[in-house]
Amino acid sequence: MVAIFGHRGARGLLPENALSGFGLANALELTGVEFDVGVTRDGVVVVHHDPRLNQDVARDRQGAYVGADAPLVRDLSFAELQGYDVGRLREGSAYAARFAGQIARDGTRIPSFDAVLEVCEPLDLLVEIKSFPDRPEATLPPAALVAHMLAGLRAAGAVERSVLYSFDWRVLEEAAKQAPDLRRCCLTEPGSVAAADLWFGGTSLAAHGNSVPRAVASTGAVVWAPFHEMLDAAQLAEAKALGLAVIPWTVNATADFERMLDLGVDGIITDVPDLALEILAARGEEPAQPGFVSALRR
Repeated sequence: MVAIFGHRGARGLLPENALSGFGLANALELTGVEFDVGVTRDGVVVVHHDPRLNQDVARDRQGAYVGADAPLVRDLSFAELQGYDVGRLREGSAYAARFAGQIARDGTRIPSFDAVLEVCEPLDLLVEIKSFPDRPEATLPPAALVAHMLAGLRAAGAVERSVLYSFDWRVLEEAAKQAPDLRRCCLTEPGSVAAADLWFGGTSLAAHGNSVPRAVASTGAVVWAPFHEMLDAAQLAEAKALGLAVIPWTVNATADFERMLDLGVDGIITDVPDLALEILAARGEEPAQPGFVSALRR
């Protein structure tokens, strides 16, 4: 059975990285959810995708959307962050057009990591740490980000059902030092592969024959999450031969779902988990149950 992970909860259906979306993912009985974490000025781990508040999502107390110069999450306290409403996409924006089916939930706030972990019980978790080697000022350093996130996972007893992943492989190197019991996943997309010397931490793509699966396996990660358009049968076969589980992102169109399922991927990350379930049902299949992550090798 293939694992289905709701991207940012269920971004195509409800506000992203919000408790309502994570609750829906649980109600749909998905395998798990995917989300991003950052850390506020006062050390609270929060679930939010971008280093800055999103100008097409976040509104201030006066109801005005923030601009391109919106504050960094790391520069706001958790209390200050709660002053922003993230429940409605900016009308007329390309982002709103892209997710026209998203139902607005005015009054939605950016949740703490702890609150999300509670709502997501017992779902499997793909936890992404956003870190930028080309913009180090945007977030805390990788070691601090990992330490904050890890403290939350351990407090919730959620390490066994979690996979940490990142485009910035320095994060994964830190996690290997701080939490060898936490499963790790290498995220890739065309830009990060093209600039592997920047994004792959201490791993040399050239030293592995320019094979991304071989580079991933060399890090000790047990999962590879490529952009779905990059994945072909040869890469998937190579990854599986190396013992990697393969979970492509972010698959939203019927044709792309069918291609990924026909290839035989282990999991799929999607903004539209309801469509994923419909496609599986039409094929006479069901999604993997929570516990998929704990069955992965370490």
